[in-house]
Amino acid sequence: METTTNFGREIAYDYSDRGGGGAPALLVHGGGGTHAVWKSQHRLSDERPVAALDLSGHGESDDVDASPGFTTLSAYADDVLAVAEATDARVLVGNSLGGAIVMHVLLEREFDADAAVLTGTGARLGVLEDLLEWLKNDFERALEFLHGENRFFHDPDPRIRDLSMETMRETGQEITRRDFLTSHQFDVRDQLDEIDVPVLAVYGEYDQLTPPWYHEYIAENVADGTLEEIDDAAHLAMLEQPEAFNEAVTSFLEAVEG
Repeated sequence: METTTNFGREIAYDYSDRGGGGAPALLVHGGGGTHAVWKSQHRLSDERPVAALDLSGHGESDDVDASPGFTTLSAYADDVLAVAEATDARVLVGNSLGGAIVMHVLLEREFDADAAVLTGTGARLGVLEDLLEWLKNDFERALEFLHGENRFFHDPDPRIRDLSMETMRETGQEITRRDFLTSHQFDVRDQLDEIDVPVLAVYGEYDQLTPPWYHEYIAENVADGTLEEIDDAAHLAMLEQPEAFNEAVTSFLEAVEG
């Protein structure tokens, strides 16, 4: 892992460059996760350098003192911009809360992106009240719910499911709850038409957390939107069906780059 400094915090990121000439890409994980959710996207570095960061308080990155909501979202956006500067990234890829962070960067920050990929996310990310209650008072029940059928995964290898649950346990209840509360407050439905870069909205066929129509809404309301379905996958399609996911991203970026 490499690191860069962001407002005094050490932000860790994984970096892979196999000599591809495409624009560097930066991958942003979702709530309770780490860069490891993108482990199968190292293969994209045949076409372009690829970085995947740990947001503040996740994995190997220092935490930030931020309340849930806009303050946390803004701090995480600072993390993304710091790693983007360190890696010259011009393509942003975000999953779930990571997708919200990418949209925030595109809408609110001065960042010259070539394109963005949004997966397992939405312009609004309301969270079930029961899940918010479990995240506060019964963390294991929350993890079991998120890893139930057609939520994070459709029909995963049990090892992938176990790894995902252990990652969230290591992130911890406090930070994971902060992430989901931040998602719960996110809503940019009336701003999507201000995003002026090509966007791929790619979703898992069976995703019940951020269902297909969330992605249809993004693709229809950004100026240059493309929609792609990943068969036999749910919320974490990049883990469950990595070959199909990578092919969708590669085809989209090749079209953008001409």
